[in-house]
Amino acid sequence: MIETIEGLPAGTVGFRLHGRIHGEDYDQVLVPALEQAIAEYDRIKAMLCFDADFEGYDLAAAWDDTLLGLRHWQGFERIAVVSDVAWLRTAIRAIGALMPCPVQLFPAAGEEQARLWLGESLGSIHLEASDGVLQVRLIGQLEPSAYEAREAEIASLFSGPTPLKLLVDLREFDGWSGLAALGDHLSLVREHRRAVRRVAVVGNQEWQHLAQRLLSRFIGAESRFFDAAHHEQAELWIHAT
Repeated sequence: MIETIEGLPAGTVGFRLHGRIHGEDYDQVLVPALEQAIAEYDRIKAMLCFDADFEGYDLAAAWDDTLLGLRHWQGFERIAVVSDVAWLRTAIRAIGALMPCPVQLFPAAGEEQARLWLGESLGSIHLEASDGVLQVRLIGQLEPSAYEAREAEIASLFSGPTPLKLLVDLREFDGWSGLAALGDHLSLVREHRRAVRRVAVVGNQEWQHLAQRLLSRFIGAESRFFDAAHHEQAELWIHAT
């Protein structure tokens, strides 16, 4: 049986699953609620609470689950799974890394923590343009909504006739929240790569240095990596003619 969980913020859906799940549970409860939410918000957050008596899915429900996942693969921004069912927790850990969004496990007593996690902001993008230099600060863990919130502004900044110089500050950047966010980032780079003539990357992780090297080959612009302690040197270099 599947029941909806009420009282969640806009753009967040919740379901409580217990006993054995049948195909009609999906067709009558879960599918309509998910498709309505995704139609309204494009990407949604979900909380799935599996009670102690959860027994799994019958064949029809398992097939519906597969089709639903494929159809809305890019529709989820974050998923919280709340349960103490041991075999389910093991399965979620195994498939979580393959999901395009973050999947976080919580114990049965942690439903409130799951709600808080779904509501908190994981990361943000800060932009500041001046004298032909665009400073980009990536903070925290970025998810697709962070790119969507800045999409119009980024397009406007890169639409000018003169290629920009970029100062990319990664000192507070923790990476991408999932494959969907990484995909948005790569699409953004590909779309605007010809509007950049010089890039300075400031960071404190080895993978960030590697990313700068790969970026320089992809966009064809002059680029340099600066350690976090040398942020001022990066500013001097990026502003140089």
